[in-house]
Amino acid sequence: MDELIVNLHMHTRYSDGSGTHADLANAALKAGVDVLLVTDHNVWVQGVEAYHESNSRRVLVLVGEEIHDQDRDPQKNHLLIFGAERELAPLADDPQMVIDAAARAGGLSFLAHPIDPALPAFGETDISWEDWNVRGYTGLELWNGFSELKVVVRSKLHGLFYAYFPEFIAHGPVPGTLKIWDDLLAQGQRVVAVGGSDAHARPMSMGPLRRVIFPYEYHFSAVNTHLLTPAPLTGNLEADRKMIYESLAAGHCFIGYDLPAPTRGFRFSAHGPERNAIMGDEIPLERSVTLQIKAPGRAYIRLIKNGEIIKKAYAEALTHVTTEAGVYRVEVLRRYLGRLRGWIYSNPIYIR
Repeated sequence: MDELIVNLHMHTRYSDGSGTHADLANAALKAGVDVLLVTDHNVWVQGVEAYHESNSRRVLVLVGEEIHDQDRDPQKNHLLIFGAERELAPLADDPQMVIDAAARAGGLSFLAHPIDPALPAFGETDISWEDWNVRGYTGLELWNGFSELKVVVRSKLHGLFYAYFPEFIAHGPVPGTLKIWDDLLAQGQRVVAVGGSDAHARPMSMGPLRRVIFPYEYHFSAVNTHLLTPAPLTGNLEADRKMIYESLAAGHCFIGYDLPAPTRGFRFSAHGPERNAIMGDEIPLERSVTLQIKAPGRAYIRLIKNGEIIKKAYAEALTHVTTEAGVYRVEVLRRYLGRLRGWIYSNPIYIR
């Protein structure tokens, strides 16, 4: 399997971001990202998907959309759509219709920032997901790099500190979002988890102070989705787009917080008498299944079954033999800037 670093959920001047698609591509090249999935609000931008190259590095820019009902107050129920290759914003007042239309078009749908609280100090409202009756979506955004700011900021002074020292923001996915995901998995749903940057690179001011709040390059160096694909990028846009979206739909990915240390190389796999599986796969329980975890360095590894920690260790690798069916996933934490922070969150392996 090949590994691609994908940054998804970001905005350009077509909605409320500050940069062009070329600006985003240049920032991604500097940050070492392989693929960008751009999602402007309620507009599917055509004609900008392309490879960008610099100094032997290449990044593929693909375009999706973030859809929400602009007439709703507050504007909750944001959906990330990838691969539908058509404009779906006219259906925004009914999230189920958007999900169904995306599926019919061969696209993917992810619930964006399921918990996104208000930030009164800066006039930001709560835009969490509310319609939990929807079905048929591909997954959810487990970790949103920008929305996490609203969890840690308590005042304008806090906001000023994080504007200059954004590396102190990230702790991990919002605990409530992790619980929502585990509950959905416990109900038997297959829900792919992704990490999004929600990058805007907005110029902000406070009195005489002027600063871009979290430049694109910062976001692209932080919360990414690492995608396992059957082959490297070929340079054929149609073939590469198809491969990326198929791997994403299958959940062959993990979320990596790459700022403390690169997460490339993490693996979580299952091995039975007749079959093997990677993240996102199902494997039958035949007598026993061996779960193997390999981290890119020594860290605090947690193996989680049906939402409960069943094994943990400070190590670079962990093996567990199970004779029980369940939904198994992995969390890896690492010390950074004086505290233990989330580093890696795998998608599940389903032992049936």
